[in-house]
Amino acid sequence: MNPYAAEVFTQLKNRIPWETEFLQAVEEVFISISPVLEQNPKFKSERILERIVEPERTIMFRVPWIDDRNQINVNRGFRVQFNSTLGPYKGGLRFHPSVTLGALKFLGFEQIFKNSLTGLQMGGGKGGSDFNCRGRSDMEIMRFCQSFMTELANYIGPDIDVPAGDIGVGGREIGYLYGQYKRLTHNWNGTLTGKGQEWGGSLLRPEATGYGVTYFTAEVLKRFGHDFHGKTVAMSGFGNVAWGVVQKVTELGGRVVTLSGPDGFIHDADGIVGDKVEYMLDMRLGGRDEVKMYAEKFGVPFYPGKRPWDVPCDIALPCAIQNELGLNDAKNLLKNGCKFVIEGANMPSTKEAVDFLQASKVVFAPGKAANAGGVAVSGLEMAQNHSGQKWTSEVVDEKLHAIMFNIHKICVESSEKYGHNDDYVAGANIGGFTRVAEGMIDQGVC
Repeated sequence: MNPYAAEVFTQLKNRIPWETEFLQAVEEVFISISPVLEQNPKFKSERILERIVEPERTIMFRVPWIDDRNQINVNRGFRVQFNSTLGPYKGGLRFHPSVTLGALKFLGFEQIFKNSLTGLQMGGGKGGSDFNCRGRSDMEIMRFCQSFMTELANYIGPDIDVPAGDIGVGGREIGYLYGQYKRLTHNWNGTLTGKGQEWGGSLLRPEATGYGVTYFTAEVLKRFGHDFHGKTVAMSGFGNVAWGVVQKVTELGGRVVTLSGPDGFIHDADGIVGDKVEYMLDMRLGGRDEVKMYAEKFGVPFYPGKRPWDVPCDIALPCAIQNELGLNDAKNLLKNGCKFVIEGANMPSTKEAVDFLQASKVVFAPGKAANAGGVAVSGLEMAQNHSGQKWTSEVVDEKLHAIMFNIHKICVESSEKYGHNDDYVAGANIGGFTRVAEGMIDQGVC
């Protein structure tokens, strides 16, 4: 690590040692951009690193709401508005018991560079609550969302901060949140993305992240003389990202053979195709986060409490949650013939796993590049809202494909420029960082 980066990282680690995920994300970026810092001393003189690791604004608030038994509940709400150099803050809202300020800082920090890579005018932010949607009625979720938005509405707007969905926040929650925002502000604008298609949402938004992961992976494969035809894909998760991946991988000739949830994973050796893909939607709409029901319906093996990384595959796509793929998982993938690991979630691989995969010559690409398709189409939704247009799915898909192609190009060119060769992690971090850092210098000390 460059001495300047090491100094700033040490100070940060001493100040907030408990924010481990945030520190993990910062360390990865700082290691990657060290050659950039060596060649550009202006970044040190302008104190870019000290500034970029501190959110511009962090909002924390209580969320009181009444459940169906007339009991008062209180959750915590957050919004981390991390960096607005390139545009209004942009990033999802996550409703999950694991949500903490540290976790959202990690996600918001990653979002800065992910949004930068898209080339669109979007800053980085993230938010959410430790509220658990599981087991709650629609009315309870509506009351919670209304209370959450009652406070959050003070800090967002179409040219200020444009939240979207994330884990625990789908179309239902976005609808409740937007309805309350509209009620409070008396404005109909594009302040939230992921909206219903009849009231401002973009076509292909639910599938966008999964499509984007697949398009990025296709470019990686092409670079190494391969394509999806005949390839076996092991994938974690079974939400919108996984749904989009299954559709597009199948279309391109590959075969996805696993899904996973908190209860374990299923292995469908015949591939997840046809009515099985639609059943993935039914699973999510049913409000359950278990994949055992897929195994029961289609008669395939279910492995309780396990992850899908010991299944033989050519390509692994972790699409669930952060740090789900550890060192032992990486070793299993290598042992079973995996040649490509492309992240479909936000930092789903531990540092030890990434180091092992790269040392073992497994081609690895990070989520901040590969899973940018979701926020890219959110940006396209913002553009449609601003212009009052409604693009066809073909137009949206074409623009998404072009964005993912360009992200791959940026990663390769940035990596090669600073001597990292085939390192997609370095390429993504350098490409995302330099655009933001140059903008911060242009805009002065703010």
